[in-house]
Amino acid sequence: MGFVDHLPTRRELLVGSGALFAWSQMPRLARAEGRDPRLLVIVLRGALDGLGAVAPVGDPDWISLRGDRALVLDGKTPALPLDSFFALNPAMPNLHRLYKTGKASIVHAAATPYRERSHFDGQDVLESGLAKPGMTGSGWLNRALVALEAGGRVDPRGSRALGIGSVTPLVVRGSAPVMTWVPQKLLPASADTQSRLLDLYQHTDPKLATVLQARMKLASLDGAMASGDPMSDDPTLAPPGIARVRAYFAEAAGTAARYLAKPDGPRVGAMGFVGWDTHIAEGAASGQLYNLLGALDGAFAAIESNMGEVWHETVIAVVTEFGRTARINGTQGTDHGTGAVAFLIGGALAGGRVIADWPGLKPAQLFEDRDLMPTTDLRAVLKGLLRDHLRVEEKVLAEAVFPGSADVKPMESLVG
Repeated sequence: MGFVDHLPTRRELLVGSGALFAWSQMPRLARAEGRDPRLLVIVLRGALDGLGAVAPVGDPDWISLRGDRALVLDGKTPALPLDSFFALNPAMPNLHRLYKTGKASIVHAAATPYRERSHFDGQDVLESGLAKPGMTGSGWLNRALVALEAGGRVDPRGSRALGIGSVTPLVVRGSAPVMTWVPQKLLPASADTQSRLLDLYQHTDPKLATVLQARMKLASLDGAMASGDPMSDDPTLAPPGIARVRAYFAEAAGTAARYLAKPDGPRVGAMGFVGWDTHIAEGAASGQLYNLLGALDGAFAAIESNMGEVWHETVIAVVTEFGRTARINGTQGTDHGTGAVAFLIGGALAGGRVIADWPGLKPAQLFEDRDLMPTTDLRAVLKGLLRDHLRVEEKVLAEAVFPGSADVKPMESLVG
């Protein structure tokens, strides 16, 4: 293991993914209230199909939109009912249990201000907290910590920066100290993701494209991209592949929780899971998406278990750069979309709700006749958590954490 003290380039961001933590002592205001809050942000990289994760089974246009690919309550693998309108993917019994006990909420038809469909730019907007990509090298979570410290609410003593690996999500980059950690084994990118990266760099960085192409050829020779690859686009993943994905998600999330649970550890952090770019053979009730959601559900269980006694002061926000198309494409997958879903879990939540200003699924109600129309600004959700859980001032949220967002009001009553 080695130490790094530089911000990673976009090229380095392709190397892998892992769990990363911004270090800080607890806010003094919260401590004065007898609280010691924790906040973990999980970014699902690749764009989650919100309709495949949380199905609007009460919408009269749901079945006609997705046909036999639509999750339903009376299907071969029944969806898990949340309320009279929404149902959860059957791969997520842990999330369903948390929801039923008031320790999880779901925000549907949500999005950042970004309305294009580039993964890089979408993740940039999601993690920077700005309205457009490429405008800053810092993230909203790091700026929230800086604001707390400037206001005398964070004790910087004992803070330290630790870097393991080469990936630091933009959301935690900035002037506040950062500690990073990555699992020993990273999951490989799918064949589809590799081919898309190769096409991108053939146009933008021919030298890197040559290296990437050579690596892909070597991988194919030694069988690394066999059908059992855990990030394969094949919906009939071999059991060893599924097990690797589940183990990876659980290890990363469980380690994050152990760090956050330490009395002298970090109180906020961020981590990322790749693999959600389901263009081909998505599979909601079985297959690729089902397996990924099952692995994420296992990560939730690992977090709850490893947080221990401080679970009741914990919130986890699970977000993605944008959603996917409302309709299934010709390869039984979904393409880049707009409106998505966000998961909130944790013992500090006032949960048990699906929060949605539902836009409808008729063709005229879709965004550009293809995507779930976003009706909730994701920044409102994040602002609500930062204000009510970490006690970041509303003015600071509008001016420094999410600049230019005064018209986006923090969502009320997310935490207990």
